[in-house]
Amino acid sequence: MATQQHIELLSAVEIVSGPAPRHSIVWLHGLGADGNDFAPIVPELTHGLPPLRFVFPHAPQRAVTLNGGLRMRAWYDIRSFDLGSRADEGGLRESMAQVQALIAREQSAHGIAADKIFLAGFSQGGAVALCAALRHAQPLAGVIALSTYLPLADQLAGERSAANARIPVFMGHGSLDPVVPQMLGAAARDVLTALGHRVDWHSYPMAHAVLPQEIADLRA
Repeated sequence: MATQQHIELLSAVEIVSGPAPRHSIVWLHGLGADGNDFAPIVPELTHGLPPLRFVFPHAPQRAVTLNGGLRMRAWYDIRSFDLGSRADEGGLRESMAQVQALIAREQSAHGIAADKIFLAGFSQGGAVALCAALRHAQPLAGVIALSTYLPLADQLAGERSAANARIPVFMGHGSLDPVVPQMLGAAARDVLTALGHRVDWHSYPMAHAVLPQEIADLRA
């Protein structure tokens, strides 16, 4: 993986919910969206919570094979409908490194300790959040994975970081999801549970989306 000093920081939407936040959430959008996608949930998610700093980065523009090679914001190429082979490992690892660089910036530029930083993501962004958090060298506060799955699952046992061997994981998934079927999210949950991770699993009667109840559960 490339070293952080050679990684150009991604541009991002940054929101602070109150003065002097001591926690950050780096939140990754889904395929074809951008960092503005989840910014509207901040008031609902932070109601009654201490001040939080949100970083919603924009994924790079890249050609997506499954969409006819059209260029769009994507964390990695998707090559086929087969989940086992759809993730472009090179692009995925590049995005993981960019997330690590954002974590480092939260520490150096904003004084927020690693164990006060959450990684979150929806769909493709959730896949990157899971992969990056479980491999991060310093203990993180937690990982939030919504409507997603676990790429590189067969490599996780050998690559995961001891520092995040017990990182808490919140997973939410729609039972009616036609894009990332819930069985794939459940399979990710089972892999993580088998490795000793604490997974807080939630199933909702929805498609590929986020419901207010899911945000309420996450806030709780």
